[in-house]
Amino acid sequence: MSPIPAELVARATVSYDALQTVGETVYWIEGRPDGDVLVRWTASDGSLDVLPEGFHVASYVHEYGGGAYLATERDLWFCNADDQRIYHASGGRQPVPVTPAPASPGALRYADLRLLPGTDKLICVRERHEDDGAVHNELVILPVDGSADPKVIVSGDDFYMSPEPSPDGKRLAWVSWNAPLMPWDGSWLWVADIQSDGILTDLRLVAGGEDESVCQPQWSPDGVLHLVSDRSGWWNLYAWRDGRLDPVITGEFEVAAAPWEFGYRTYAFRNTQIMAVIQQGPEHHLVTRHPDGSLEPVVLPYTSIKPYLAPAGQKLTFIGSSPTKLPMVVLSHLDDSIQELTTNDLGIDPASLAQPERFVFPTRDGHEAYGLYYPSMSESDQPPPLLVRAHPGPTANWPLRLDLHAQYFASRGFAVADIDYRGSTGYGRAYRLGLRGRWGTVDATDCADAALYLASVGCADHRRAAIWGASASGYTVLCALATTDVFIAGIARSVMPDLKTWGRAAPKFQAHHAELLHSGQSYEVSESGAEIRRPLLLIHGGKDRVTPIGQVRSLVKRLDGTSRLITVSRAGHILRRPSEVQRALFMELEHLRLIDRSVDR
Repeated sequence: MSPIPAELVARATVSYDALQTVGETVYWIEGRPDGDVLVRWTASDGSLDVLPEGFHVASYVHEYGGGAYLATERDLWFCNADDQRIYHASGGRQPVPVTPAPASPGALRYADLRLLPGTDKLICVRERHEDDGAVHNELVILPVDGSADPKVIVSGDDFYMSPEPSPDGKRLAWVSWNAPLMPWDGSWLWVADIQSDGILTDLRLVAGGEDESVCQPQWSPDGVLHLVSDRSGWWNLYAWRDGRLDPVITGEFEVAAAPWEFGYRTYAFRNTQIMAVIQQGPEHHLVTRHPDGSLEPVVLPYTSIKPYLAPAGQKLTFIGSSPTKLPMVVLSHLDDSIQELTTNDLGIDPASLAQPERFVFPTRDGHEAYGLYYPSMSESDQPPPLLVRAHPGPTANWPLRLDLHAQYFASRGFAVADIDYRGSTGYGRAYRLGLRGRWGTVDATDCADAALYLASVGCADHRRAAIWGASASGYTVLCALATTDVFIAGIARSVMPDLKTWGRAAPKFQAHHAELLHSGQSYEVSESGAEIRRPLLLIHGGKDRVTPIGQVRSLVKRLDGTSRLITVSRAGHILRRPSEVQRALFMELEHLRLIDRSVDR
């Protein structure tokens, strides 16, 4: 069977995010190698780029952004990537800024744009970067035409998200939280009466606290506030009525994703029904909640659905994928027929792909953890070498969808194991908090225990196991190599090598995250780095703003010479350009060949 070409993997760099709809017109952001482009789809014209050349839609609030545009029937407001100002576009005219130019580029950033019904005002999140390095987050209101500067209407907490005006424009709901908590740890949902000038009265706490994560407030068409809370131990959907929370969609599943970005919507109102994405481990399902409270599964050929649902008239749009399909924008009709609005077909025969299998394995401290196993596509009567992958972001998870990076190595004789170590989402609040105070220990040992388990059942050769990670899980790679003897090589992209140093340099949003997960109890890569004696490949973007490359260079100097740093000069935290992706794959494959050369077979 022919290996999957690196060039093919590199071509699959277009992403789809941030769905919005206006009637039956569908918008989304298309992440292309040269920037994020806003696309509009209509039944008559198909897909068209919305903005003129030179404009790219992106918000850098929290650095991760999201919630970067708002479309109506005649108007569009968006955050421009280059200067972070909000621009207004209408009638095909050149976009014009409606927020003032900051004192320095990117010092004023915006996200989660909303119109206040019955007025000519926008409400949104603003992030202010001061000359002394201080960063302030707040909610502001401003005229849609930019005729006055934004006015602060809510401030005082460290972070804000999801300002949601009621359909009649008389109330405003929003979420806030304070460091060191992250929004998936503990957050608060507020509601207040709002006047047309943004003055708030009668402030009330709806839900939330240090031990409850609340997110995604939405008002139903008849004015009932809905929200997602994990008070039951799972992110479930509730309605706020007369000061109480009534369960709407509940069970041992998640109706939310960890809000790393603005603009997530995992449920949507359609007529008298509620459509929702529920997550169970790596798999997503779409369900319909009927007025009588019953849940009906929607049968779809997708196992992964991004957290962007948007009703389009009587239809529903979402971004779906499966183990044989890359993500694509989908329009679902009332008769359950579907229309795929984008094409992501690379011409791969599904029969040539390794089919991921879910597995559960025991951990050394008596718990269970989870993973996806991709069998090697090479025929052999011996167990294959194993590449264990720790997912980027300590609260993320590996979705059940086509992953060409995994397929690249599976088609070259490796088994691949994607590990949802403790701390991952999709398994309830207790599992998600399982990494708190133990980052660098349980994530590393969970990955090692997965490799040992797969070897014990004949699915991998324990003598030829390597570990891969990116961003936060690059730290997992370092700790696994330093504290276990399971892996004989490691690869880390965009690694966070030193949590204390990184915490001081990290964006405000994440500055305390490492402190919360680390808590002085986790393993710390020592100043000498001498514990890492296995060959380590480091791949890092020269323009990485999340984990500056200087930290990685310092790490390499402390290692014993078995490690190698590849700098991708034009790249940021994520490799986007096909040439960058292709080069990284070649380097990783070359590095992993150490597995075969270093073992006496």
